[in-house]
Amino acid sequence: MGKHNFRYFFREGVSNMFSHGFMSFAAIGITVACLLIMGTFTLVAVNANQQLKDMEKDNEILAYVDESYTTEQARMLQKTIEAQTNVSSATFISREQATENFQEKYANESVFQDLDPEIFRDRYAIKTVDIQKTGDTVKAIENVAGIVKVNAYEEISDGLITVRNIATVVCVTLIVVLLVVSVFIISNTIKLTTFDRREEIAIMRMVGATNGFIRWPFVYEGFMLGFTGAVIAFLLQWTLYEAVTKGVESSDTLQLISVVNFGDLWIPVAVTFLVAGIVIGVGGSLSAIRRFLQV
Repeated sequence: MGKHNFRYFFREGVSNMFSHGFMSFAAIGITVACLLIMGTFTLVAVNANQQLKDMEKDNEILAYVDESYTTEQARMLQKTIEAQTNVSSATFISREQATENFQEKYANESVFQDLDPEIFRDRYAIKTVDIQKTGDTVKAIENVAGIVKVNAYEEISDGLITVRNIATVVCVTLIVVLLVVSVFIISNTIKLTTFDRREEIAIMRMVGATNGFIRWPFVYEGFMLGFTGAVIAFLLQWTLYEAVTKGVESSDTLQLISVVNFGDLWIPVAVTFLVAGIVIGVGGSLSAIRRFLQV
């Protein structure tokens, strides 16, 4: 395609977009709406996944040392525990420290005052590399000589995994469905914009114009519609995300929720929006013009 043809097709595509003002506005609006929905669900999934990762970091296994072991003997178990598969760290907590932590947590509960440190055991707070392998890690730690009991709270870790997997599946499903729906809607919208040009297309075919020559202006029109929709959707998504972030940070009831900084996300979001917008616009145009090239 020569430079002259490129200019002609581009000029025709832009001209078509502006000559069908309302329909072009509708096509851009639909693109913006679909991208915003896809982007919002994706960002929710990204933040949910990050929240789950943060919660996973706080999830730990407690391994209790045999009461007959001295503090020195209990400390010597650290290397053995850390050598186990899937263990990232093992922090020793003496019975005195455990008592102090307990009393700080329940400082206002008089019933827990003046507790004898002897009722607490020396223990290890163990972090895992992969939370999904918690069960195997617990079995390995239980086999360490000197460890008499292990609390892993596997129900919590299993719940975190389930929530993460559901969020991922829902996100991917919504993106696929909305992408297909977007292309279908854009296709039908552009069909309406080309309907009043069906006679012109038929005449061009009769005088020998190739399908490519007829198709390219509509491809450029779809490209411009998708590109414009993507830019608008990105700016709106950015504004919406920042508003939600400020709302979460200023809320007293949502302090436990951390929101990923949009500065860390804007590049992949922008690229995704541009690619999706152009695919929707060009795909819809090609689908729409196919019918009119069969005259």
